[in-house]
Amino acid sequence: MSSMHEVSGHQLTLLRSGEEYFPSLLAAIHSARHSIYLEAYIFAADTVGRLFKEALESAAVREVAVHVLLDGFGSEDLPVAWLDEMRAFGVQVLKFRPQVARLTFRRQRLRRLHRKLVLIDERIAFVGGINIIVDMPDETQATRLDYAVEVRGPVVAQITHSMRKLWQLVSWTNLRSSGTRVRRLQRQKSAQQEVLFLIRDNFRYRQNIEQAYLHAIWHAQHEIIIANAYFLPGHRFRNALQDAVKRGVRVVLLLQGKVDHYLMHFATLALYDELLQAGMEIHECTQNLLHAKVAVVDGKWATVGSSNIDPFSLWLAREANLVVQDSGFAGALRESLLHEMQHGAHLVAHTDWRGQSVRVRLLARASYALVKFLAGTTGYARKNDNF
Repeated sequence: MSSMHEVSGHQLTLLRSGEEYFPSLLAAIHSARHSIYLEAYIFAADTVGRLFKEALESAAVREVAVHVLLDGFGSEDLPVAWLDEMRAFGVQVLKFRPQVARLTFRRQRLRRLHRKLVLIDERIAFVGGINIIVDMPDETQATRLDYAVEVRGPVVAQITHSMRKLWQLVSWTNLRSSGTRVRRLQRQKSAQQEVLFLIRDNFRYRQNIEQAYLHAIWHAQHEIIIANAYFLPGHRFRNALQDAVKRGVRVVLLLQGKVDHYLMHFATLALYDELLQAGMEIHECTQNLLHAKVAVVDGKWATVGSSNIDPFSLWLAREANLVVQDSGFAGALRESLLHEMQHGAHLVAHTDWRGQSVRVRLLARASYALVKFLAGTTGYARKNDNF
C-alpha cells in the first residue's frame, strides 16, 4: 500500500506500480487548475492511455495549460489520430527526437527521453519509472513491478525548472515558441539536502545519477539493495559493489526473472558468475515483470526513478531520479522490496548458475559483446572506459 512520509518540509508518497500510481496521478490531473507538464517514454494507445488522454483533454477544456512531451521512439506507435484529438482539445503535444531510421546506431538515435515525470500546478510532482501503459496487458502476462513517488515541497521548484526548460528546448527544436520564460534557479548543494532531484542529460549533468549511486555504495556500512530491470553496470560500478562486499556489506540484487528484452537479459546473465563469485545475492523476480529502477542503502538512503543501471541509461538517455535520505521512506521501500523477494522471486544459487547449459552461456557472452559493441558505437564506452 502507498505510504506518505514527511521529510525536511516535503510530503513524499511512495507508490507501487500502476495500481497505486495511476489513480493518484489521475486525481491530480483532474484537480489541476493552472498547468500540467507530463513527460513519458511510452504513452500507449490502450485502456490506461485512453484514461489519461481523456483526463488531459478535460483539463485543457478547463483552460489548464497542458504540455505533453513524448519520446519519439518509445511512443512511436501512438496513433496520429490520438495526437490530433488531444491537440484539437487544446493539449500541446511534442515529440522528443521523432524516430526516423530504426536500424541505425548513431548516438543521436540512442539519446532518448526516458524520464517519467508529471508536474501539476507547479505544486505536485510525480517522479518514477512507470509509463502510461496497462500494467497487465492480458491474463497471460505478469503485472509490471515498478515504483513512483508523489512529491510536494521545495524540491518541486527544481522539477518545475527542469521540465519547463526541456519543454522550451524541444519547442525551439521544433521551430515553435513555448510561450514561457524559464527562470534561472540557483544550483543547490546536494550534500546538505535530504530530498534531491537528479537528472542525467548530455550537457551539464552527464553523471549525476551514477555518481549518487556510487557515493551511496562507497559509504554503505550494512546493506545495499538494488532492484533494476536492466542491470548492466560498468567496471567501476561493479568494483564498488565488490568492495562493499569485502567490507562486510550485504549486497542484494533484484533482477528480472520474467523477461521482456532478451538481449539485455542475456547480457546481464554474462555478469552472474562474477557477481555471485564476489558474494552478492541475486534474486530473480518471477511473479511480476520487474520494471523498477530503485535502491536502498543502509535503510536510510533511497532512490526511485527512471534510470536503469546500463550504458544506455547512464550514458545516453535523459533520466530523472529522486534521492531521499530518510529512514522512514527508505524503510518503506526496503520493506516492499523484501516482500517481493520473499513472495515473488527466487534466489539464484552459484552452484545452480554454474550448471547452466553451454547454450545459455554462449548466448550470454554473445549478448554482452553485442551490447558492448552498441555502446562502443556511441563513443561513450571508450570515453568512460568502464564497461
